Amino acid sequence: MCNIWTKKSSICYTTEKRGGDCTISTEPQTSRGRSSRERILAHAAQLIGEQGVRGTSLDDIRLTAGASKSQLYHYFANKEDLVQAVIGRQTTNVLDAQQPLLDHLDSWENLERWAALLIALQEERQCVGGCPIGSLASELADHDEAARIALTNSFDRWEHYLVKGLTRMKERGDLRSDADPAELAAAIMTSLQGGLLLTQTRKNTYPLQIALRTAFAYVCSFKSIATPD
Repeated sequence: MCNIWTKKSSICYTTEKRGGDCTISTEPQTSRGRSSRERILAHAAQLIGEQGVRGTSLDDIRLTAGASKSQLYHYFANKEDLVQAVIGRQTTNVLDAQQPLLDHLDSWENLERWAALLIALQEERQCVGGCPIGSLASELADHDEAARIALTNSFDRWEHYLVKGLTRMKERGDLRSDADPAELAAAIMTSLQGGLLLTQTRKNTYPLQIALRTAFAYVCSFKSIATPD
């Protein structure tokens, strides 16, 4: 089957994940410390999502989270450190929202289900907010090199699920031998991000549906002739 058409659409939600280049601070050793850090980070992610990095000060975050200055600086060395943690958190949330399908993008049917999930997520959010990772990239990529690298890693993590799934499809013979899973994954991710941006702007999921349908049509152009419909 190569009729990948989605009626429901979706998208990124994000989250914090330690590891890679996303976070710098040391994980608190006590449950109370982890709870305090999580509270601050959750409020930071919400405020930054609503107001942007430049529009959100450390005092805004501290006051909203009900934290003292000493407490804030105990968990985060500075604003740059906190932004790195927000990128990690948002990335994890976005990827977690797409599980367990992300781990099984290795068939035409599962690609369809994943696309439908992405559309459904956007409909649930009434097309507000776009992609948290994409929004951070738009604001930071040209002005904060450390953030740009962290966001590149976030997109790479996301795209890697597609690469793995498409590689399995090629190995199974669902895709032709000349198909490049990395190139196909990049095409899907590029279309997805553009579709999310226009869906956010136009406040309907039609652009996302078109973007995903077009990207999957390109993937299907590499379908093995031996693969039945």
